[in-house]
Amino acid sequence: MLNLWPITFFIFQGGKDHMKKNLRIVSVAAAALLAVAPVAASAVSTVNAASVTSATQLGKVPTLANGDAVNVKPNVSLNTVHGSIKAAISVSFDATFNGTTATSNFKPGYSNIQLFHGSKEITNLQDVHYLTAGSTYRVVMSHVGLNFGSQNANKEITLTMPEGDFFQLASNNTVTNSRTIKLDQNGTVTLNQVAINVTAKDFANPAVVAWYDRETNVNVTSGNITLDAGSDAGKMNVAQFVAAAENKYVARNNAGDKYNSQSSTISYSNNIKEALKAMNIDVDANGWFVAPKSFTFEMTASANNNDASAKLPITVTVPNGKDVTPATVPSQSKTIMHNAYSYDKDAKRVGTDKVTRYNTVTVAMNTTKLANGISYYEVIENGKATGKYINADNIDGTKRTLKHNAYVYKTSKKRANKVVLKKGTEVTTYGGSYTFKNGKKYYKIGNDTKKTYVKVANFD
Repeated sequence: MLNLWPITFFIFQGGKDHMKKNLRIVSVAAAALLAVAPVAASAVSTVNAASVTSATQLGKVPTLANGDAVNVKPNVSLNTVHGSIKAAISVSFDATFNGTTATSNFKPGYSNIQLFHGSKEITNLQDVHYLTAGSTYRVVMSHVGLNFGSQNANKEITLTMPEGDFFQLASNNTVTNSRTIKLDQNGTVTLNQVAINVTAKDFANPAVVAWYDRETNVNVTSGNITLDAGSDAGKMNVAQFVAAAENKYVARNNAGDKYNSQSSTISYSNNIKEALKAMNIDVDANGWFVAPKSFTFEMTASANNNDASAKLPITVTVPNGKDVTPATVPSQSKTIMHNAYSYDKDAKRVGTDKVTRYNTVTVAMNTTKLANGISYYEVIENGKATGKYINADNIDGTKRTLKHNAYVYKTSKKRANKVVLKKGTEVTTYGGSYTFKNGKKYYKIGNDTKKTYVKVANFD
């Protein structure tokens, strides 16, 4: 289960006068983690902000220890004007801590949001034109309150935002993306300002990304390149393969017209290091590695002006490369206790297939924390790391403390046994909750195939 505390704000759009109205409309969407919600980028001289003392507690916040790290991830979407489509902006935040899941409680509040393009402030959101899609804007929000509950009063924690995003405390003017802060006597902290980068997108643009052979202008779905290692040592650099791939293939964002190249809106990435890692081939900090005779990697082309992207698998042949016999990755067999999807290294879901509960899976010996701060097991196949990950909560479970005496249920109407789990007992639950026919939510307990469930409400 993902350990997210979601805080979602309204999407807002419209002209200058309409946006001024939205200043008040959006301000009532203040969430638990963000006690004060941002308002629309309008003629934002300044909207008076209410005190963050009105913040509500984030649901199910655990008791933190001094020194604990809490990651806050802003999610911003900025859509440009395109024909009859109006510009719109939305903001949400995810906060994670040690595999803990919490639910936000919403409460009205006041704040403001400003939007900048370079040094210019955008006072009318409808000035965000599709011609600026792909360029970077800056969102600045004021008076953002974080409330971790009275159980965390006076705790010192490290608050971290992604690189490139920044916050400023009301009590400290220094701009940073990570700082050790001390919560007040109510378990709250005020961020005087939060600044977030966002790339404007023309989501109404139907253009798609496709890969082409530069020489023939033929659309391709896979590729191949041949390179020789430059020495008997067989050492080569990642940059050599990227250059060869980009010299042979090009991606275009053009809605099907292969001659109407808009490649200036395309950015490229690759998974060469990950592909080599799966073969247990080390790549040093400068991109050097001992090249095998053959391997396959993916180039990804992404349009900067919309969310279109396309992958191109490329098979590499190195005639004088080394015969590499990948070492077997240490692994262990684990039982899946809750249906689980697979994720990549960026914590993004891979496909729609899932591993069903009570089946076994071969995974790495230790868990790995991915970009979202959650612990996962990497899946091992044929002794090789796959780059696919399963949430450890679906395997090892999460320890939770009962706040009430609890029965163990088999169904919504029948108990599984006569056991009464006492208040204060630590119980391991597996994965997310199930909703039974009675509409109530239950956690699976017990590392076995027995139908044993406890009401979620008993942990609240």
